[in-house]
Amino acid sequence: MVIRTEEVIGELNGQSVKLVRLSNNNGMEVACLNYGCTITEIRVPDRNGVIENVVLGFDTLEEYIKHSPYFGSVVGPVAGRITNSSFIVDGVHYQLPSNEGKHHLHGGPNGFDKVIWDVGNVEDESILSFTYEKVDGFAGYPGNLKVTVTYQLTNDNELIISYYATTDKKTVVNMTNHSYFNLSGAIKRDILSHELKVASDRFLPLNDSLIPTGEIAEVEGTAFDFREGRPLEDGVKSRHSQNLLVGRGYDHPLILSRNQKEEICLVEPQSGRKLTIETDEPIVVLYTSNMMKPTFTMRGVEANKYLGVCLETQHHPDAINHSSFPSIVLDEDEEYKTTTAYRFSIE
Repeated sequence: MVIRTEEVIGELNGQSVKLVRLSNNNGMEVACLNYGCTITEIRVPDRNGVIENVVLGFDTLEEYIKHSPYFGSVVGPVAGRITNSSFIVDGVHYQLPSNEGKHHLHGGPNGFDKVIWDVGNVEDESILSFTYEKVDGFAGYPGNLKVTVTYQLTNDNELIISYYATTDKKTVVNMTNHSYFNLSGAIKRDILSHELKVASDRFLPLNDSLIPTGEIAEVEGTAFDFREGRPLEDGVKSRHSQNLLVGRGYDHPLILSRNQKEEICLVEPQSGRKLTIETDEPIVVLYTSNMMKPTFTMRGVEANKYLGVCLETQHHPDAINHSSFPSIVLDEDEEYKTTTAYRFSIE
């Protein structure tokens, strides 16, 4: 049995901001805001049964608004960077607002992470449903886009995130969740000793703006080879030009070689916590918070590099500007559907 609680914790632009918490029979809890569908906590046990939070976040709405580098949020309509904040669909040029130099990042300054979503009524207490309707032209994107995101907590200690969208005008969609995981619990340690295993033979190199060049590189013989598992620290120590480019670490799309078969596994050896991710998406963007600076605190811990690792399942970043990448165009008669499951266990 999953128990759901809900409370209003603030107001933004005349709309109520709600904190909703799901709790299962094992003591696992998932807390989230309808502001950006933001996951604020995921509480799971370690090998000694100690239940702690394993994602980065804040205790107040004000901190999320002022400081958050997309902690736990749903980002979109398009995750990642879009070159020169522009794209062309059916010969029509669309200019988006820039929020990272001349480029557009994670839906821009008014992306899905910064809006209030409606909390839907679902009979099944284990499912939390968020809906949002983006009007045509908002944030520069074409089409009236109707979006639903659901979070489901199971008694197998699994969080299942599903995304669904329809449009009345051809547009682009590529959403993901931007949680920063730290399986040590309560940010007791950084994530460099976390061991990551990914079913991926290839990755996408980045240019100086951290946007895919369009090339596809083999992971063999590099710090991007996670097929047998390796500590994240390897990317910090690596002299590979791509690891150095992103500030020593990772901020790269890994192309998955299989789906929904334990393709991503993250383990923190000291706590014994393990996260297994299964998805129908072709890519996981691995980011080791290389750019995080000590300009704010998170629940009493000063922000810094390598305190969280993001595993963003999605389509290829900047796909709309690379004809060789799988399309992220959504037509009027199509449905955007994708699901990613996060299962927590002990090793």
